[in-house]
Amino acid sequence: MPKRPAGVWAPRVTASLLALALVFTIAVTTPWHLIDLPEPDAALDFTSAQIARQDAFRHEILKWSTTSWILSVVVPLVIGFSPLGRRLYDALRVRPWFLAVPVTVAGIALITNLVTVPTDVLAERVSLKYGLSVQNWRLWVWDRGVNWLLTSLGVAVVAVVLIALAKRRQRGWWLPGAIIAALLVLGVSFAYPVLVEPRFNHFTSMPAGALRNDFLKLADQDGVPVKDVLVADASKRTTALNAYVSGFGSTRRLVVYDTLLKDTPPAQIRLVVAHELGHAAEDDVLHGTLIGVLGTAFGITLLYLLLGARMADPRRTGLFVALVVVATTLASPVQNLVSRKIEARADYHSLRLTNDPEDFVAMQRDLAVRNISGLDPSRWRYWIFATHPTPPERIAMGRAWAAQNGSTVPPLAKR
Repeated sequence: MPKRPAGVWAPRVTASLLALALVFTIAVTTPWHLIDLPEPDAALDFTSAQIARQDAFRHEILKWSTTSWILSVVVPLVIGFSPLGRRLYDALRVRPWFLAVPVTVAGIALITNLVTVPTDVLAERVSLKYGLSVQNWRLWVWDRGVNWLLTSLGVAVVAVVLIALAKRRQRGWWLPGAIIAALLVLGVSFAYPVLVEPRFNHFTSMPAGALRNDFLKLADQDGVPVKDVLVADASKRTTALNAYVSGFGSTRRLVVYDTLLKDTPPAQIRLVVAHELGHAAEDDVLHGTLIGVLGTAFGITLLYLLLGARMADPRRTGLFVALVVVATTLASPVQNLVSRKIEARADYHSLRLTNDPEDFVAMQRDLAVRNISGLDPSRWRYWIFATHPTPPERIAMGRAWAAQNGSTVPPLAKR
């Protein structure tokens, strides 16, 4: 058994307080119940052909995407929890340590990336076959490379900071480490819209016109200050429909996919925008950042209780990466549960803002058909991967709201 680090009383108490603060914040900022929903039933609104297409798509793609996910978790765990991590660090022969650590992190991420290339290629071919993806392979490789670089950079920065602190203060690095890591999360939340998003899409301001004016009027009506309305050139990658509000304060802007503007009825676009404004109106980005800050500080404190002074050894970089993977994997079900509840609140917000349940139900059906969304995922997939309610659940929300306000929305599959 490894010897526990000395002086663990303070970090234990701090970890307990951070855990309580994290649970409390999640509990009070998550909308656990909005409205009683009828039993979701895809057959009410999706034709047998639409259901069959969705089933066929998921049957073809899930075996590859699931394998990729398993490999992306297993590979860093095998490297980090075995002598392979230390051997990789030594084999790279990079000195000094503060350069060796980022190279090791990037190397582990690159190995993982390369191992998952075959299954990811097969998954992308399925998306191309069904018309969901339209990007060329050069762009696919570019996106993959940028994602690898950004992920490696983020993990490497945290690793270097923590190792440097542990070398300097072997028994007290957890406190400055937790503070610095939490501040990094806060900084990324502000910087992401202006530094990261442009790496994947090109954004242009929506030209002046009735649609832009309607979006800004809707935002004003909702009490949500929006700096700009941008159009993302998502059509170079996908046919999926989407919009979102990113940033907060001076960086907040409404972003609309160009695919959404192409063939979607104006009433449905308005509902999508109202949903995204709901996130801003409820300060979901701010609450998510707070949860991220608390979760990160808790994670760093817990890391000290697990490793203590051993964090000062840069040859344990692989172990650090493995522990990050364990933490993010275990946190995913909770994060997704909270995300589904928040997305449901944004749906509810859009219904209250537009008072248009009939177009809401039609919009959710059309989005699901275009995006080939899963209508009835298995329970374990739902808990581990689903960040949004299923389309039948969202449609049930529209019908429940309509019934609560004295109207009905007939089944769409029978029209």
